[in-house]
Amino acid sequence: MSLRSLAAELLPAALHGRQRAQPVQRDSQAPAEVQSFAALAERLGYLSKAELKLVREAYKFADQAHLGQFRANGQPYITHPIAVAGLCADWKLDAQAIMASLMHDTIEDCGIAKPELIAKFGAATADLVDGLTKLDKLHFNTREESQAESFRKMLLAMARDVRVILIKLADRLHNMRTMQAMAAERRERIARETIDIYAPIAHRLGLNQTYRELQELCFELLYPWRHAALAKAVKRARGHRRDIVERVQKDVEKAFAQQKVKVQVSGREKTIYSIYRKMREKHSGFAQVNDIFGFRIIVPTLTECYIALGVLHQLYKPVPGRFKDYIAIPKANGYQSLHTTLVSPLGTAVEFQVRTEAMHAVAEKGIAAHWFYKTGSKGDAKGGAAADAQRFSTLWLQSLLDIQVETNDSAEFLEHIKVDLYPDAVYVFTPRSKILALPRGATTVDFAYAIHSDVGQHMVAAKVNGEPVALRTELKSGDVVEVITAPGARPNPAWLSMVRTGRARSKIRNYLKNMETEESRSLGEKMLAQALRAEGLQMPSGDPNDAVALALWQQLTRWSGNRNRGELLVDIGLGRKIAIIFAKRLAKMLAERGIKPDAVTLTLGRYVQDDSTPTQGVVFVDGSEGASIQFAPCCRPIPGDAIVGYLGRGEGLVVHTAECPTGKRLFERDSERWIQVEWADELTRSFETSVFVLVKNGKGVLAQVASGVSTAEADIIHLGMDPQQAEETTELRLLISVRDRLHLAEVLRTLRRQPVVLRVSRYRFGSSGAG
Repeated sequence: MSLRSLAAELLPAALHGRQRAQPVQRDSQAPAEVQSFAALAERLGYLSKAELKLVREAYKFADQAHLGQFRANGQPYITHPIAVAGLCADWKLDAQAIMASLMHDTIEDCGIAKPELIAKFGAATADLVDGLTKLDKLHFNTREESQAESFRKMLLAMARDVRVILIKLADRLHNMRTMQAMAAERRERIARETIDIYAPIAHRLGLNQTYRELQELCFELLYPWRHAALAKAVKRARGHRRDIVERVQKDVEKAFAQQKVKVQVSGREKTIYSIYRKMREKHSGFAQVNDIFGFRIIVPTLTECYIALGVLHQLYKPVPGRFKDYIAIPKANGYQSLHTTLVSPLGTAVEFQVRTEAMHAVAEKGIAAHWFYKTGSKGDAKGGAAADAQRFSTLWLQSLLDIQVETNDSAEFLEHIKVDLYPDAVYVFTPRSKILALPRGATTVDFAYAIHSDVGQHMVAAKVNGEPVALRTELKSGDVVEVITAPGARPNPAWLSMVRTGRARSKIRNYLKNMETEESRSLGEKMLAQALRAEGLQMPSGDPNDAVALALWQQLTRWSGNRNRGELLVDIGLGRKIAIIFAKRLAKMLAERGIKPDAVTLTLGRYVQDDSTPTQGVVFVDGSEGASIQFAPCCRPIPGDAIVGYLGRGEGLVVHTAECPTGKRLFERDSERWIQVEWADELTRSFETSVFVLVKNGKGVLAQVASGVSTAEADIIHLGMDPQQAEETTELRLLISVRDRLHLAEVLRTLRRQPVVLRVSRYRFGSSGAG
C-alpha cells in the first residue's frame, strides 16, 4: 500500500487529528514533566545542599520576574522554566546550568539586566543566561542574512559553553510539547525551524532521545494528516506483529540463558517520522517497511558485545551486508553499538542493536552523558564512554569555529554549517591506517582538507586503494586514500561543485577570494603605474613610512571613496574604476606639489597615440594573472592574435581579439573602458581555443581525431558534436589547449592529414573560418 492510498484510507482519523492536535506519545522511559519546584527539587538529589539553596534562590528570582505573565495555554509562565530545568536535571547538569534554565527568559522578557544577574548569581550563570537570550532572537521568518547572522551568534555561544545549547534544546523541546495553544502559522514556523536546525544539532551532539522526539513533534505539526495516518497504521501493525515480537524475544532470551551470558533484552519501535522518511527514500508503501520493530541487547562489557553478536548469528541467519560495527569505528557524534539484521522464523527481517550500558547512555544522551558520569574515574567504563562523546562533540564545535573564521559572509556560513549538521558518515583510512569519518558523498578533495588545509590547497591527484582516481571520486567505507600534492598547486574553483564538507568548501572559497583580491590588486597596481607612465610620472610609493606618498594616497582614496590604497587598486583591477582617471587626478595632485612630468618617463611610456581613444597604458599578459584577467569565450584569443582589453564592471580585465564582433560592439557602447593589451615575451601556460572538424561517420573516428591532436602535442579540453544524426558526416567541436598560433597551425595540419577528416578550421566569431 502506498503512502497516498494509506492516507486516503485513514483520512477521517487524520482530519480528526488536525482539528484537535494531540501531543506525540513520548518515550515510555522518559520521566514525567516537572510542573512545580517541589517536583524539580526531588530530581536534584545529585546536587549538594549549598547548590540546591542557590537553585532555590534562582527559582524565587525567576518567579518574581515572571509574576503576572502567562503562557498561551493559560498557565503561569514560571511553569515553563521549571519544566526546562526538569529536563536539564534529567541530564544531571550542574547547578549553574539549572539556575540558568530557570532564569533563561528573564533578560529577554522581563527587562532584567545582566549586571544584576552577575551580582546575585555570579558571572558564569549570567553568561549562560545571556547566551540563551541571544539564542532566543533566532527567527527564521526574516530574511536569510538575518537568519544566518543569528545562527552565527548561536554557534559562538554554544562553542564557548556547550551547556548553552543543552539548555536551549531543553527549552525548545518543552515548547514543542506545548505548542497546541499557539496560532497555526507560528506553530508551523517554529516546527520548521526546529526540524531544520535544532533537531540536527541534537543529533550531532548525540542526544538521540531528544532528536527523535523533536522530529516526531515537528512531523505531527507540519504534516498532521500523514502523521495521523501512519500512527494508525503502526498501531494496527503492532497488533498484527505482537506474536512475532514475543516469539523472537523468547527465543533470544533462551539462547542467551543457555550460553550463560547476562543480558537485558528490550523491544523497540521505529518512530513514525523515521518510518515516513524511509517510505519516502525507498518510494515504498507502509507494507514494505518490514523493520518497524527491533531489539536492543544491553551487556555488561565490551567483549560481551561480540559474544552476544555470535549468539544472535547462531540463533538466526544474518542478512548479508546489514552488519555495522560502530564500536570499532564510532559515529561522528560518539555513538557506539553493533547493528545486525537477522531473518526471524517467520521470514521477516529484525534489527538488533548490541551495546554496553555505558554506550547506551551515550547513545541516548550524547554529550549530556558527560555530566551523568562526571565523577567517574578514568578507569570507569561509563565515564570513559561519556568522555569520548564529549571529545567528539568538542571536535565538531571546533570545526564549526574554524569555518566561522574562514567565512565572512553569514549566508555562506549558514550554507557550510547545514552541510555539517547531518553526520551520515563513511569511514576511510589514510596510508598510515588512521581512520577518518567523512559525510556520505565526500570526495578525495574532502579527504585532503580533512587531513590538513595545506594538503587540500596543494592537492593535484589522488589514489584510492592504490589506484589513481579522479578528484571528484566519491569515497566508500574502507577505502584507503592517498593524496598527491605539488608545491605550486592551488585550489580550483570547480572543486566547489564536488566537495561535501563545510570545512573544505569554506577553505576553498576563502582561498579563492583572497587570491582574486591579491591578483586584482596586482593588476590594478600595474594598470595605474602604466597609466601614470603615460602621464610622464612614477607611481607614488606604497611604503607606509613614506609620509609624502602616504598623504597622496590618503587624499586620493578620500576622493575615490575607498578606505585605503589596496582597496582602490583592487577596484581598478576589477574594472570598477578607470586607471586613467586616477592617473590624471594623481598628476594634478603632484603638480600642486611642484612635481612635473619627466620627459624620459614620458618617452619610455608605451601608450596609444590616438587622442580619440582614452588610454591607460599597455598591460602585458602572460597567463599567470589568474582570476583578474579573463579570456573572452566568444573569440578565445591565443598568443599571436592581436588583442585588446575591456574592463568589465566588477569582472576584471576581459581580453578579446582585435577583430572580435562582440568586442567591437562593446567598444562602440563603452569606449572609455578599453585599454591596450599585448602578449608578454615569455608565457607561463597554454591557452584554449575552439576548432571545427568535419569528419566521415564511421568506427574509430573519435580515436583518429584524438590521436591527431595528441600527435601535435596539444590537449583536448572538451568535445561536442552535432546533436542531429547525420548520414555521412558529423561536425565535431573541439576545445583544445595550444601554446600559440603557430602551435594551432601545426594541430590543424596534423588533423587535415587524417583520412576521416574532410575539413578543419578554427572557430571564429560564430562561424567556421579559414584555418
